[in-house]
Amino acid sequence: MTSFPAVGDAPGDPFAEIGDPILAVADKGRRMVAVAGAHEFDEANTVGVFHVTDRARRRWLLRSQYPVNAMAFHPTIPLLVVGSGEYDGGYCFEGELLLVHLKTGITLSLIEHHLGRQILGLEWLNDQDLRVLMAPADDWKDHKAHVEGHVAVVRRADWTAVGAKSLTGKHLAGPRVPAPRPDHREAARQTVARLRAPRTNRHRTS
Repeated sequence: MTSFPAVGDAPGDPFAEIGDPILAVADKGRRMVAVAGAHEFDEANTVGVFHVTDRARRRWLLRSQYPVNAMAFHPTIPLLVVGSGEYDGGYCFEGELLLVHLKTGITLSLIEHHLGRQILGLEWLNDQDLRVLMAPADDWKDHKAHVEGHVAVVRRADWTAVGAKSLTGKHLAGPRVPAPRPDHREAARQTVARLRAPRTNRHRTS
């Protein structure tokens, strides 16, 4: 994933480059929201990180190799984790786990290169523990691979010091669990519509 700085106070719609919103996650304490989107024509995948005060201002625009399925803001540190991935249509579930440093826009892919996994869910359990829900590596002779997955809890004392490609198969090993693939598009579209509305309109509907 590559990060690009915001365009600042340039006129226009700050969500214009997101495409069709597919997932939106808010951090009310920081007054931030992350919106993942997809572009129908060129199949590009994006994540926009916005500050929301009287209006939304884009802080970072990120481009992802795979569709984004999950995002979570760290509870205390200015970090965002992004989980992406998809089924390749014939055998494997591929994807990435990405760590975005919100102050700098630096984005790291955390899983070792040859181990790409489709990330389905992310949840911070506390400052150190990240719960990661993943699809199986493939669906070879696995009839439940599209409705189940594996869950692991990754612990790091300092997530700001985590390096790229530092998570191995051992770190991501975990039990098999149900793994639904919910569609968040409608909720994401509604979130973006509210953020696009004038401030007075948002206050009336809040």
